[in-house]
Amino acid sequence: MITEIKRVSAVVLIMVFALMTSSTIITAFEVDNLRADGRNVRTLYDSYSAERGPILVGGRVIAESLPVDSEFKYLRTYLEPELYAHVTGYFTLNQGNTGIEGKLNNYLSGTANDQFLAQLNAILTGQSAKGASVELTIDAAVQQAAAAALGDNHGAVVALDPKTGAILAMVSNPSYDPNQLARHNTDLVIAAYNELLSDPSDPLINRAITGDLYHPGSVFKLVVAAAALDSGLLREDSTVANPAVLQLPLSNSEIRNAGRGTCGPDERVTLADALRISCNIPFAEIGAEIGVNVLRTYAERFGFGQPLEIPMDVTSSIYPANPDAAQLMLSAFGQSDVRVTPLQMAMVSAAIANNGVLMKPALVKTIRAQDLSIIEPFTPEIFSTPISDDTSTTLKRLMVANVDNGAASNGRINGVAVGGKTGTAQNGEGQPLTLWFTGFAPADDPQVAVAVVVENGSSFGNAVAAPIARQVMEAVLNN
Repeated sequence: MITEIKRVSAVVLIMVFALMTSSTIITAFEVDNLRADGRNVRTLYDSYSAERGPILVGGRVIAESLPVDSEFKYLRTYLEPELYAHVTGYFTLNQGNTGIEGKLNNYLSGTANDQFLAQLNAILTGQSAKGASVELTIDAAVQQAAAAALGDNHGAVVALDPKTGAILAMVSNPSYDPNQLARHNTDLVIAAYNELLSDPSDPLINRAITGDLYHPGSVFKLVVAAAALDSGLLREDSTVANPAVLQLPLSNSEIRNAGRGTCGPDERVTLADALRISCNIPFAEIGAEIGVNVLRTYAERFGFGQPLEIPMDVTSSIYPANPDAAQLMLSAFGQSDVRVTPLQMAMVSAAIANNGVLMKPALVKTIRAQDLSIIEPFTPEIFSTPISDDTSTTLKRLMVANVDNGAASNGRINGVAVGGKTGTAQNGEGQPLTLWFTGFAPADDPQVAVAVVVENGSSFGNAVAAPIARQVMEAVLNN
């Protein structure tokens, strides 16, 4: 009898211990997951019962919660919605959140763990609870200039402060109106979302940091030149053969320069001139000479294949895993399976501009509590150091030559030394081109690094993307 009682007691103790353990796990470790679960109706109503914190640019509100006479109490409202849609994202009625609204939801809703004391104080004092405010690094004048310059073109613009990594502008076009997704009517929200989702122009995609990615074309030559110079395998005056046509190894395919001729008049051409005139054949030869391992290493140093949050997740840019000899040569001028985001190419220019140091891109300047105390400040952070200071100095000089008397001439700004590189990427036989410009200004004290991509092109990067980038850089310098 006593043995049976002991056994029952042991089972009961185990059950009690298991119950206590599971309760502790749920309350202490799973609270954030439970709060984010879309089936949690209480969380849904709680998210609208308190005033959601605003999102600001330069002290001006671009997203706020306005009181309404309904069970939800507040309606999320976006000012200049299409200009900032891909930055703010949207806050919907239980249909998911994106952008800053999604990534910083806990702060904006006032439910982040480090806002616990503020929540407790609101309960004790009877004050209305309010979420934290989020101020972005975006410069309103630069954002406006980027959107105006991009115009009706499909594509994206990213501008960075190369010294801090602060994102000064991030524009993706086509855009959309997030107010249509913030309404308190689930049927209307779903209908609006489905309409946007079925739009062949993909307005919901933030082309600056996500999506299917782009062939970089000749802007990738910056990474190749950096790898060649920084590794010590080549100098800026190192030369390669200069034919008008080059047959790829292991292939019947041929490659040509954009002008269909040689890269200058001589039988051999320097790395510096090949970059300035933006010739494909010399860079195919340079890529083959330095090899895939060196090229991949430097691509990764600049951020290719690396995880990144700004705080939104950024799709990693791609350098092909195991290119054969022909693919290696094609990749050296940004074709084959090389794929990038505009942010990635802005990061390449930013690192070159900033003496070889790549700062981590960031979109959030400060997060402030209801009493205006800073919960989270912006602290510049080094992402990597892909190249040396000496290599940076050389590349800056070569990029200035590209703009002054090379293939990137439409990036010129009167009285300012601008470094730049254009690109015109092919997307397949009969397909429209992808047009690029990336660069920085002023060269002696860079204040901005920029990348512009334009889809469905029929011209060249210098004709279309470079003037857009110039206007963005001018907006920073004039601000």
